[in-house]
Amino acid sequence: MQSPDENPGTPRTRWDPIGPLSRGMSRLVGRYLPDPLIFAILLTLLTFALGVLLTPTSPLDMVSMWGNGFWNLLAFTMQMALILVTGHALAASEPVHRAMSRLASLAKTPQQGVMLVAFASAIACVLNWGFGLVVGAMFAREVSRRIPKADYRLLIASAYIGFMTWHGGFSGSVPLVAATKGNPMEKTVGLIPITDTLFTTYNIVITLALILVLPFVCRFMHPAPKDVIAIDPALLAPEPSTRRPLRPGASPAERIEESSVLSFIVAAMGIVYLFLYFSKNGLNININTVNMVMVIAGLILHRTPMAYARAISNAARGTAAIIIQFPFYAGIQVMMENSGLGGLITNWFVEIATKDTFPILAFFSSALINFAVPSGGGHWVVQGPFVMPAAQALGVDLGKAAMAIAYGEAWMNMAQPFWALPALAIAGLGVRDIMGYCITALIITMPIFVFGLLL
Repeated sequence: MQSPDENPGTPRTRWDPIGPLSRGMSRLVGRYLPDPLIFAILLTLLTFALGVLLTPTSPLDMVSMWGNGFWNLLAFTMQMALILVTGHALAASEPVHRAMSRLASLAKTPQQGVMLVAFASAIACVLNWGFGLVVGAMFAREVSRRIPKADYRLLIASAYIGFMTWHGGFSGSVPLVAATKGNPMEKTVGLIPITDTLFTTYNIVITLALILVLPFVCRFMHPAPKDVIAIDPALLAPEPSTRRPLRPGASPAERIEESSVLSFIVAAMGIVYLFLYFSKNGLNININTVNMVMVIAGLILHRTPMAYARAISNAARGTAAIIIQFPFYAGIQVMMENSGLGGLITNWFVEIATKDTFPILAFFSSALINFAVPSGGGHWVVQGPFVMPAAQALGVDLGKAAMAIAYGEAWMNMAQPFWALPALAIAGLGVRDIMGYCITALIITMPIFVFGLLL
């Protein structure tokens, strides 16, 4: 006698190991997670209160630290705004749009769509985190155009989830800074070459595992067809061409504006500069070089200066969240660093660690610190002076201690909306639309980092 599940005419229940968790997280986030600006303000107040209560710092001192640090990230804010607008402008060019469209055509179903976005984003973030953040979101939009039945929220979340690989890749802040002369920890523990961090077995295992596992995590989070949130296809329509044909009798000024000669001259200068830079510094890719590459490519692909300027203007509308929120995190970082609160939190974990548990506890301490200091370089400044000497005293591999800091930062980004802002600006979504999926990915991937650090 056949049971109902064995009856060929009875629909089988799809095995769904992750869906209930992601749906629960999405409901929780939708109800309780505030807008990223409110989140940043609440973190400011929490850091202020903890600094006063747990450290010998007066309220006036904390206010002074906050105010002095508020504008510390102005250069970085501009860099991030440029990453967003130059990446958006580049992706809006006709050749890049055609290339993304061909790649997006590899996916035939909604599940394949989110898997492809997560995989492409993870690979791009290994190459460079800024490039990956922008291109991942742009590619997710293209996949949504191709597969309208794919859940748009999950497509954008998949692009951000791929960001989890960045600190194990070629632009990882902590391993690169630890290997650079003059970094804050050089006098204490010396330089840590990237052969002891990025090119270790455990880092390769962790990074490859994320690249392979994240697409399947996203695939199993895709909602049932009745629960899919699609987007109006009209909102995903490709932006109109930014090139303008010259009218008969155009003025000399108009002819210069719509001439490709100036674009190609500036692009040639940029290419020569990059050749000289990399010849002198090796493959030292940073935010500025990424932006330079995107500006050069944008000028070439849009062909004329004014066509590129119009593309930049279209992209600039999405920078508002970055401009207003980054100063708050600059103030938080200075309060954490100068009050000693960051070191106090780190020491809570370090003091109970043994040689074997040290990397794991450093990882979790870094994850906790990331809520207030969502910056790889900031983690090295805040945590390095406490984690690295303790690792040296316990005989822990210094490269692994440094990477534990890096992994904690990269992992907890899935619950901290700071770095999601560029992707959300491109997508036209809010933080509550994607963070439930991201927190689910955070929970699922924790064993990958823990196992890797135990190798």
